Amino acid sequence: MSEIVMRRATATDAAALAELAAETFPLACQPNTPAEAIAAYIDEELTVARFEEHLDDAARVLFVAEESGGRLVGYTMLITGEPGDPDAAAVVVARPAVELSKVYTRGAVHGTGVAQASGSRSGAGWRRTGCSSARSSRDDCHRRYL
Repeated sequence: MSEIVMRRATATDAAALAELAAETFPLACQPNTPAEAIAAYIDEELTVARFEEHLDDAARVLFVAEESGGRLVGYTMLITGEPGDPDAAAVVVARPAVELSKVYTRGAVHGTGVAQASGSRSGAGWRRTGCSSARSSRDDCHRRYL
């Protein structure tokens, strides 16, 4: 595996992020998730246009893990602001808050430390947002990175 660089995503990454997300999203789904539901989510939510919106949204910060040849192998997304989920809003007591919404890596780099490095980079990034607390949208799965 080539050297991996962690960096903040830019508008020019939208197409590569959409391709990466379409590959990695199914890896995070429950085994019994219908293939049609996965495909519909990818077609509706993981598009170039959607990533362009995310990258243009001041409340979102995306980081990418990039191989030395320029290929993206992972990404994370932070979302600042009030939690959208009422249950999360009830337990997040320190404001302002940030959510670690996404941590995805290609299957080929699973077990190599890329996800951990991506989470660490995001953790460093959220501290610079001025937020007082962080939470993960994936229960305990991301907590170790913050």
